[in-house]
Amino acid sequence: MAETLGSITDKISIIELKIFHMREQVARDDVAPDFRERCEAKLVVMAEQRDDLANEFTQLAKDMAAGRTTPKVYRQFKMYNDPQYRRTGA
Repeated sequence: MAETLGSITDKISIIELKIFHMREQVARDDVAPDFRERCEAKLVVMAEQRDDLANEFTQLAKDMAAGRTTPKVYRQFKMYNDPQYRRTGA
């Protein structure tokens, strides 16, 4: 499973920020009506994406609580700034 509760939470946070800022665009009074309409259409899509992510989060949390799924831990193997991976005398 590639998604975790944390990764879904991150995506929800990002889409919420986008929704917030798109609402600001819709509320502007210095833009043409067609611009506002395009922004409103984007808001509809963003809301659907947010709701899909929220449902995915809820389902994953239920599956984990019921023991139907277990999160997989991905270990970090960082090689940069580690002297043992540097060539000597090249």
